[in-house]
Amino acid sequence: MKNMKSHFSFSKQEKSGIFFLLLIIVVLQVVFYLVKNASHTLEPSLTIDRETQEKLDSLKLVTLQKDSTRLFPFNPNYISDHKGYTLGMTPEEIDRLHAYRKKNSYVNSVEEFQKVTGVPDSLLKRMAPYFKFPEWVNRNTTRKTVSRTADIVDNKNNQHRIVGEIGVKDLNSVTASELKSIYGIGDKLSERIIKFRNRLGGFLVNEQLYDVYGLEPEVVERTLVRFQVLKKPDIEKININTASAKKLSKLVYIQNNVANSIIDYRNAKGSIDSFDELLNIENFPIEKIDRIKLYLAL
Repeated sequence: MKNMKSHFSFSKQEKSGIFFLLLIIVVLQVVFYLVKNASHTLEPSLTIDRETQEKLDSLKLVTLQKDSTRLFPFNPNYISDHKGYTLGMTPEEIDRLHAYRKKNSYVNSVEEFQKVTGVPDSLLKRMAPYFKFPEWVNRNTTRKTVSRTADIVDNKNNQHRIVGEIGVKDLNSVTASELKSIYGIGDKLSERIIKFRNRLGGFLVNEQLYDVYGLEPEVVERTLVRFQVLKKPDIEKININTASAKKLSKLVYIQNNVANSIIDYRNAKGSIDSFDELLNIENFPIEKIDRIKLYLAL
């Protein structure tokens, strides 16, 4: 016992040394703790050169392409915060686009999009192939009103002829044989027009002829000189707040994945109060919104 006590007997000088040793250990622990926490809160201050930025943009796009969600063509005027971020845009670039849109202005070209947003060339080069502007923008001309008296250019035999006072026939009753009288429409396209008309239940507006796959705009213009929607079909509009995804997908313009997204949006919000809300849905065919509204009811 006496031997044990002897081990714990310290002089005044030894006690002071032990005290200061413990104090140093405690201080070091506190400093380590503070430095460790500070390292998590400090923002890194880095300057990225142009070459590095291009590499980062490239990696962002590669990541996007590998993502499970496939990127579909879209109208860049309606890029949401989430979509802009996944595309690789910075918050500032997205904010510039939204501020421009709040002025009720639209970007109508790739160049204008870059001018408004300020996205770098490297990112624009990768985004631009997915841009899909409205048809009237792509044609870069204002569609002329079709009249009963028109001049038709017939290039079939490289000759020009003027056809006056042509009687316009209903586009919803024209036959495939009659359609083939238009230069640029053969067997396949005439059958495709009839098939598309049947899927729609009949054309509601002349502009739907532009939606026929493979039909060039100039051919549509020639067709509408002779054939137009004179008698609209009676259709039963689909209530977007009660219809199932299966019923919505029966509409030519809405694919299965979009129909499911509409249902998910409706369930999350409770109801859809405006057709403009459809523009918030991922992969929604924005350029066809005017057509789609013809078949829907709130």
